[in-house]
Amino acid sequence: MKTLLLIRHAKSSWNFSVDDFDRPLNERGLHDAVAMAKRLVKKDIKIDAFVSSPAKRALTTATFFAQAYDKKQKDILVISSLYEPKQVVFFDAIKHLDDHLQTVAVFSHNPGITEFANKLTATFIDDMPACAIFAVKTDIKKWSDFAASDKQFWFFDYPKT
Repeated sequence: MKTLLLIRHAKSSWNFSVDDFDRPLNERGLHDAVAMAKRLVKKDIKIDAFVSSPAKRALTTATFFAQAYDKKQKDILVISSLYEPKQVVFFDAIKHLDDHLQTVAVFSHNPGITEFANKLTATFIDDMPACAIFAVKTDIKKWSDFAASDKQFWFFDYPKT
């Protein structure tokens, strides 16, 4: 059994003097990233790997989650194509994961992350708000089988729930 947690980056600042790639989390985003990471820990969800877009807001969000699991930023696998991603990018990143990993958290951006989540199961969401988590499980042994596998919706959570 493999579990995928899709996590949209937390709320970021809209500072037009900063390039989109370098936008930091705002105060609410900093709070929500810590709170949502604690929710996963409290649910006793074990995460084996953290995978992130290199954009500052996504990587910062991933870092807060990793810290909640006693991991460091250097433990996060950064995949440049997860910035402004298309669906195929997610499938490509997932198929290359080590098969010994059972639960993986992937941090990325809208609109791509919402579009990808909506392709995985019959559960449809209008939009993944900032710091939302969309979780699926699938009965596979190899991540390379993820795209073709039957995936089951597990849960959807976000800060305002």
